[in-house]
Amino acid sequence: MERVDLGEIAYEDAMRRMAGWVEERRSGAAPDRLFLLSHPAVITYGHTTPVDELPPDLSRIPAVLADRGGHATYHGPGQLVGYLVLNLRERGPGDVVRWLENGLIAALAELGFETVRRDTPKGSPSLVGVWTPDGRKLVSIGMRIRGGVTSHGFALNIDPDLSVFDSFVACSLSDVAMTSLRQLATQQGIAMPTEAAVRDAIALHLRKQP
Repeated sequence: MERVDLGEIAYEDAMRRMAGWVEERRSGAAPDRLFLLSHPAVITYGHTTPVDELPPDLSRIPAVLADRGGHATYHGPGQLVGYLVLNLRERGPGDVVRWLENGLIAALAELGFETVRRDTPKGSPSLVGVWTPDGRKLVSIGMRIRGGVTSHGFALNIDPDLSVFDSFVACSLSDVAMTSLRQLATQQGIAMPTEAAVRDAIALHLRKQP
């Protein structure tokens, strides 16, 4: 899997680029790729997101309808976004979301952070993502698969403004607290990793995954 490091890209611009990345993978013009980047402040939401889960005031941060699974989430400064464009027909069958969760958990462990994945009880909102053992959410995941090729991916909170998550219902989970590596590092009394170190660890461990 090829790693592509990018800087800050507006969400709408990234979606236009992603359509091209997907077509390149589908046609065989490019290999599987992991795109690492960030977005200016934006709230994105899926087609099934209830209106009352969005912020009542959209003048501060815009809200954009996304063509992915999942509900509302926040992207902004201090967050690392990873978009995965993978050909699942070539990689073979398997649960790509669980593969991604496990790869991120391994990367975070290397950086000194214990995290877990959670199974979703029947009838409950999705618990897909990466969590702290005490139930705070660190990474949101929302992927799309069309024609055997994935798009979208994950958003990892490194050091964002966590108060933004108080203005709407993230991932349709009204009783869940979001956290960040900055918050966890402070609480654990360990060194805060640089964004470069986080990118390196994630790229390394996702390449290790089958």
